[in-house]
Amino acid sequence: MITALLVGLAGTTGALLRYGTDAGIEAYHARRRQTPQRDVPFPAGTLIANAVGSLIIGLCWGTLREAQLDIGQYNILAVGLAGGLTTFSTLSVAAVTLWRDGRVGAAVVHVAGNLVLGLGAAWLGLRLVGAL
Repeated sequence: MITALLVGLAGTTGALLRYGTDAGIEAYHARRRQTPQRDVPFPAGTLIANAVGSLIIGLCWGTLREAQLDIGQYNILAVGLAGGLTTFSTLSVAAVTLWRDGRVGAAVVHVAGNLVLGLGAAWLGLRLVGAL
């Protein structure tokens, strides 16, 4: 029961970090714009959140495999924190929206970037803890 509560709290923390990442990037871009934003901006916040979450999960999975992390700790950090931080659904909707708006190149870069950075970050996390 305690682990489930901690997973929920960690998930809330991850979701707030994702929101803060998106809000921070949008605030930065809003300061640089002279006209109101009409198009969906490139979803850099989603890309950053998914890459960081993949790194966290890679670190946790590798540490779990090396028996330096128990399953409860793994669930709190990987399922809770990284799970709340990462988002496949937002990636999908942003890609479809970019495509629909005629920004095909941005949609392809978004999907490919998430895939390449996510896999690379997970690999790096595993590598850093000696699991590869």
